[in-house]
Amino acid sequence: MRIILIGPPGAGKGTQAVRLAAHLSIPHISTGDLFRAHMNQGDQLGRTADVAVRAGLLVPDEVTIAMIEERLARPDTEGGFLLDGFPRNLAQAQALDALLAGARSRLDSVLDLEIPESQVVSRIAGRRLCREDREHIFHLDHSPPRVAGTCDVCGGELYQRDDDHEATVRRRLEVYRADTAPVVDHYRGQGLVTRISALGSVEEVLDRALAAIGQGEAQGHGLPSK
Repeated sequence: MRIILIGPPGAGKGTQAVRLAAHLSIPHISTGDLFRAHMNQGDQLGRTADVAVRAGLLVPDEVTIAMIEERLARPDTEGGFLLDGFPRNLAQAQALDALLAGARSRLDSVLDLEIPESQVVSRIAGRRLCREDREHIFHLDHSPPRVAGTCDVCGGELYQRDDDHEATVRRRLEVYRADTAPVVDHYRGQGLVTRISALGSVEEVLDRALAAIGQGEAQGHGLPSK
């Protein structure tokens, strides 16, 4: 299956993308992973992306599209793929349509994770990371540390990323709405979009995604609406 997973910051898109791709035995293609891979390789695409990232800018569309084109040309995508973080705007969506058409292929589904803005702000703004190991993540409401400001695992200091401050989260949501709403509308016009609630446990959201693509039952959590 050829799937796009779309969702705002804080919707759990990355977590669901990994699990869904593993369940379907298709490659999970993340633009973030592609950027890092090309930057580490130091090729022309990577160098261009690195300049943008260091300047705090978005990687140019033409660079992102070229990376996606190269990735989709690899043999492991012949049985399908799951795109995470692409397309992020209408120009990228149109470029993807052209790429797939040129390969005599097409998308099967676009899954749109939905979550109230208040929940996004709560999820992200309450997050705290350990300075010693950023894999140690806590949340002030859902998984607070035993001692305020201190990592339960290693005793390191917990901190809030600049991107996680409420004002920054709200700005990220504004950008997401401006850039991604046209993408969703574009694919809705092709009859590909299924809305899925991102609320609930990881397993519940995965059930909904699988039900949406006809790969499993929603296990009592409710079918998604088209």
